[in-house]
Amino acid sequence: MFSNTDNKKINELMDAIMLLKTPEEMEKFFRDLLTENELIEFGGRWKAARMLWDKESYVDIAKETGLSSTTIARVSKWLNSGKGGYKLILNRMAIDEKHHNVPYKKKGSL
Repeated sequence: MFSNTDNKKINELMDAIMLLKTPEEMEKFFRDLLTENELIEFGGRWKAARMLWDKESYVDIAKETGLSSTTIARVSKWLNSGKGGYKLILNRMAIDEKHHNVPYKKKGSL
């Protein structure tokens, strides 16, 4: 799917992300890495994944996120038959909430 060059770049990015230690570091890194529109888009996709996980309708998801039905369908496809990344984090968040460990909450603005 990806070329060797693309794989190398992606792996280097993943290695860099693994070095982030605090919410403040994450905010700084992702704000520098991504445009405002990319952050909004990725935030919308993540919101859609959470809403799909909660069995909310495409109509409600579109209203809440501003995403197209095509993008919501793509998120649904990856949520249900992707590599399991969405489910991995959604399950971890559910466990954290059950044990009162609040996941990352945004304190300021990017």
